[in-house]
Amino acid sequence: MLKTLLQIWNSKDLRKKILFTAGMIILFRATTHISIPGINIESLREVLNQNKILGVFSLLTGGSAENFSIMLMGLSPYINASIIIQLMTVISPKLEAISKEGEQGRNTLNKYTRWLTVPLAFLQSYGMILLLNSQGTIIENANNPMVILPIMLTVTTGTIFLMWVGELMSEKGIGNGVSLLIFAGIIANIPTIVGQTLALSQQESERLIPFVAIIIITIILTIIIVLVTEGSRNIPITYARGSKGRGEQAIIPIRINQAGMIPIIFAVSIVSFPVVVARLFVAHSTTPWIVDASNFIIVYLQNDRPAYLIIYFLLIIAFTYFYVSITFNPEQVAENIQKRGGFIPGIRPGSQTALYLRKISNRLNFFGGVFIGSIALSPLLIQLAASGSTFGSVPLLISGAGMIIIVGVVLDIIRQVNAQLVMHDYEKFY
Repeated sequence: MLKTLLQIWNSKDLRKKILFTAGMIILFRATTHISIPGINIESLREVLNQNKILGVFSLLTGGSAENFSIMLMGLSPYINASIIIQLMTVISPKLEAISKEGEQGRNTLNKYTRWLTVPLAFLQSYGMILLLNSQGTIIENANNPMVILPIMLTVTTGTIFLMWVGELMSEKGIGNGVSLLIFAGIIANIPTIVGQTLALSQQESERLIPFVAIIIITIILTIIIVLVTEGSRNIPITYARGSKGRGEQAIIPIRINQAGMIPIIFAVSIVSFPVVVARLFVAHSTTPWIVDASNFIIVYLQNDRPAYLIIYFLLIIAFTYFYVSITFNPEQVAENIQKRGGFIPGIRPGSQTALYLRKISNRLNFFGGVFIGSIALSPLLIQLAASGSTFGSVPLLISGAGMIIIVGVVLDIIRQVNAQLVMHDYEKFY
């Protein structure tokens, strides 16, 4: 370990990238504590404690929502814009052609994503402010455009600034900048949770046992996520070389978890949207049947209800298939293999190869979707199972989605650092 750290420090370029990344993360964390003036912070925190869905949003933004900071929306508008552009590349032939232009095409799509982020951030800021204010008096005179417009512009600017910081980190730092910022926002809450729990355990010693149990469960889940994330099905490929029939062997790895945490983002958005709309109707509607229907949705779609858990789990599996069908094209892979003179042993090139790859991918999607759904639900199920004991009073360190993000980011950083170290050692010979 010490030897690796010395190698990292001795590599000038890698050292600069790591220090730059650390500096940008510190800047991000500092901005999350800059609150917008004129906000009733106490009322806001009470709302977040009572509303579990909004509490999860605050967790993923690293406490930005809790402070009503200039980074209120975090990177969620940018993430949504990225997903929309990615989906549009399948629908629009023009965007699909751009996506196949290599580095230049990726830069063009990134530009479209940045432009789309601006109106999305502006609209989402209005929806978020309206939703928070409907739960309690957080902003006085919120209906006054002269009051709410400056807040919306400030929050939108915060998202754009954060997007710029993330891209700057990707260019000059180590790893994916956007993922690192989300990662920093998640782990920033861990010291607070640990400190509060340890402080309470000094007054009530029985809280210490469930807290230790939750740490052990978190470690076990993290190990499982690492194993599954790194797991893949290797498809053997043989490329014909020469007249003697000897072929060059290669593999195509198809990961078990091909979709990452994207299905969770989709599923949370879909399953949370009816509750958000219902709360707005309860706060503003005067029609009795609309209010009753909204209250029904609010009651039965809370994240501790069976209906919520079942719908959430099924949506994750469905979106796993949907997202992978967009990002993985068996026909194109089969065509590339055939063009290079390759084939899968026992499978005919062309359409038979594409059908085989699709079959393998669909099987892995099922296991991957069930895995992602199980990890996403596991913290909720643990809290439900322990709600009648002292376990229920001890908060979980990281959500299921948060653990998947953390594992993915850490593994990516390790790969980036190892690649940089190999390059540094290689340059010593020249």
